[in-house]
Amino acid sequence: MSAQRDENLELIRRDGAFDVVVVGGGINGIGVFRELALQNLRVLLVERNDFCSGCSAAPSRMIHGGLRYLENGEFGLVRESLRERDALLTNAPHMVRPLPTTIPIWSVFSGLLNGAAGFLGLSSKPSSRGALPIKIGLSLYDWTTRKKRLLPKHSFRGARETLRRWPQLSPRLLFSATYYDAWISYPERLGVEMVIDTKRLAPESVALNYAQVERAGDGFVVVDGQSGDKIEVSTKVIVNATGAWLDESLDSLAAGEKRNEPFVSGTKGSHLILDCPPLLEALGGHMIFFENADGRVCIVFPYLGKVLAGSTDIRVKAAARVRCEPEEQDYILDALRRVFPGIGIAADQVVFSYSGIRPLPTSDQEFTGRITRSHFIHRVDGVVPQFCMVGGKWTTFRALAEQTADAVLAELGCDRVRDTLALPIGGGDGFSDVVDEFEAELVERYGIDPRRAAYLADAYGTRAEDVLRFCQQRDDDRPLDDTSRTTEAEIAFLAANEFAVSLEDVLLRRTPLSIRGDVSADIVVRTAEAMAGELGWSDERKEREIASFLRNLENYHGVPKDMLDRRSRERSLTCA
Repeated sequence: MSAQRDENLELIRRDGAFDVVVVGGGINGIGVFRELALQNLRVLLVERNDFCSGCSAAPSRMIHGGLRYLENGEFGLVRESLRERDALLTNAPHMVRPLPTTIPIWSVFSGLLNGAAGFLGLSSKPSSRGALPIKIGLSLYDWTTRKKRLLPKHSFRGARETLRRWPQLSPRLLFSATYYDAWISYPERLGVEMVIDTKRLAPESVALNYAQVERAGDGFVVVDGQSGDKIEVSTKVIVNATGAWLDESLDSLAAGEKRNEPFVSGTKGSHLILDCPPLLEALGGHMIFFENADGRVCIVFPYLGKVLAGSTDIRVKAAARVRCEPEEQDYILDALRRVFPGIGIAADQVVFSYSGIRPLPTSDQEFTGRITRSHFIHRVDGVVPQFCMVGGKWTTFRALAEQTADAVLAELGCDRVRDTLALPIGGGDGFSDVVDEFEAELVERYGIDPRRAAYLADAYGTRAEDVLRFCQQRDDDRPLDDTSRTTEAEIAFLAANEFAVSLEDVLLRRTPLSIRGDVSADIVVRTAEAMAGELGWSDERKEREIASFLRNLENYHGVPKDMLDRRSRERSLTCA
């Protein structure tokens, strides 16, 4: 166990009285934890698994205003999303970056009547959107950001110019349109950085992963998932930020409010990461935002040197850990082949897949794309009132957290003392607009290879210097293998300073090793050894961690052990 975790547990043991307990450590829970702790309240955040390990680990990795929400008439949601997108571009420039997005268009007028039906709140399956409704939507999008524009306005082009720039697109298209949104490189890391920031700014507040809050008579206890220890705590308010698990956790924490229907009705979204250089080249640095044959929106864009493609949108009956099923993979690959018919896109190019449940508000919409991505807060009465965060999406986490915090502050009779709209996040604080200059400074100051400097700047922003200072005090600052830019000392840094408890935390969420398809059998073992050395794992614990990671990597991310073994053999031959 890390000293960092010991200190957090000791803080709770020493004083278990909190103003607010936040249950759920996804991005919404972390957001409201930060909001409330910065208002001079003592806040406890409890997450039963790792931070940002559920739905928050499975987004499309877009930070966007929601162009298609205009079709549903959700102008307020679009305005809010665009404001939050721009805030993230400013506050977290090391992870959130502009993304030119191009829409291939197959017709002129199609979708006008359907758009009107959506605007009026009528339920209907979308038909293909033509040039005219897309032009109207993009004009509205630009108009919304007219006063404080950070990104360029949209542009239209004909088929000839489109195919000149993207020759691998289907020649059946008539037009294309390009607008700008943003993408996020490491969403799970951004959540962890917010926890680190909050701990620095509000040291009496505590965020604890791998723990649970349970009722104990008229009070509560925190159960440490590592030791099993139970610590009594008290609170004036509970914030339920458990996302897709909200209804389940609400019933266990409250005395019981009679409800006719659940608050959350989730849909499952799956994504693929492909190692397909021809497709990566064909994208030309753009996201292609297109409609599949069934009217659902699909995306494909460059991601960390690979290609990210998605997604599905399937109703689920109950919250659970989910995976991309074979039929979902086929759906996404078939959609890509339809738009890029000349590129050989195959299943063996998939190096990683992931899936999560979107915690959407309960809806009777027949077509899942019509279900709102907006959010609301529901108060449950009780001796300890409970504020439930319902709905929302990654881009608007701060707005939902702010609104929830304001409701809690009103409940407690407290005033807001700090706003977070312009508050830098983690390594985004002081991050240079000229990234090459920052990388050059790292090379000169720490004597490292330029490729490692680029990797660290990309992953940590200005916190790269914290990583390097830690690493250079050790004698194990050596790469995990001959092709890796991640070192054993960096793994130790993550275990000591970023709340990592399990091998999966590091290989899935603190580093890009798994999602980039870089993890191999050798890297799994070397990472486990580095964590064992830092956290004091026994050999038995180390082997258990390896077995658990390998099982989950195959079951939930489509990467079997033989694929990892093959990667190790290939790298050995390459470096021989």
